[in-house]
Amino acid sequence: MDLSHIKMVVTDMDGTLLNSKHEVSSRFFELFKLLRSQNILFVAASGRQYDSIVQKLDPIKNEILVIAENGALVKEKEKELLVTPIQYHLKSSLLSKIENIEGAHAMLCGKYNAYLDGKSAPFLEQLKEYYASYEIHDNFNTVTDEIIKIAVYHNVSAETYIYPAMKDLEGQIKVKVSGLNWVDLNHRDANKGFALEKMQERYGISPEETMVFGDYNNDLEMLGKAKYSFAMQNAHPNVLEVANYKTTSNDDFGVERILEKLIKR
Repeated sequence: MDLSHIKMVVTDMDGTLLNSKHEVSSRFFELFKLLRSQNILFVAASGRQYDSIVQKLDPIKNEILVIAENGALVKEKEKELLVTPIQYHLKSSLLSKIENIEGAHAMLCGKYNAYLDGKSAPFLEQLKEYYASYEIHDNFNTVTDEIIKIAVYHNVSAETYIYPAMKDLEGQIKVKVSGLNWVDLNHRDANKGFALEKMQERYGISPEETMVFGDYNNDLEMLGKAKYSFAMQNAHPNVLEVANYKTTSNDDFGVERILEKLIKR
């Protein structure tokens, strides 16, 4: 594995860079300084809200690219580089369909805020981990913000209870199981792979010069945009099948171990 040409490192957050306590290691921040000294661009790519991502990476937030909301929003130092909202006419029909799924809770994700309804209040503590900026509305019809993602939460299994009810819409929207409890609905072009490809074009970086880490189905497209694609040991079987390489789990410094090899190249 020749890492001498790597110019960009891209990593998912939950289940990948973050450990099971949703923490970024001090070891990573030390390695980041060394990446910067070698002029390697770092990209955080997550289904999380932008504010939630930069909250986790606050010490370096002005030195990185952020792909948020599964690729629907890309920012650099607060500057928007890419925004791909859900078509307005789809919002009501999607919410109606979610309403009929027992145990499902919808969140509307705008560029700056997430919007919850009163029925999601019992799960607010869990939701706050992923949505640092949010408002609670009695009725989603009062939300006027441009919506870039609808996140659907199930407290048992999103893949079992939500995805089967939504997968028939995959011709109209992007339906992704993004974690144990989450299915994300985005514009058809809003995925981490599409966003990463646009950033590779912007900075003149090829797939052969790109390293990507992921663990869940919303990482599949971006893993396909890098020669050096790594699945975490704790990854979904689909990710383990697609990635070209494997590393240890998110609780065993899987990202950091590979970055150390990259720095020593």
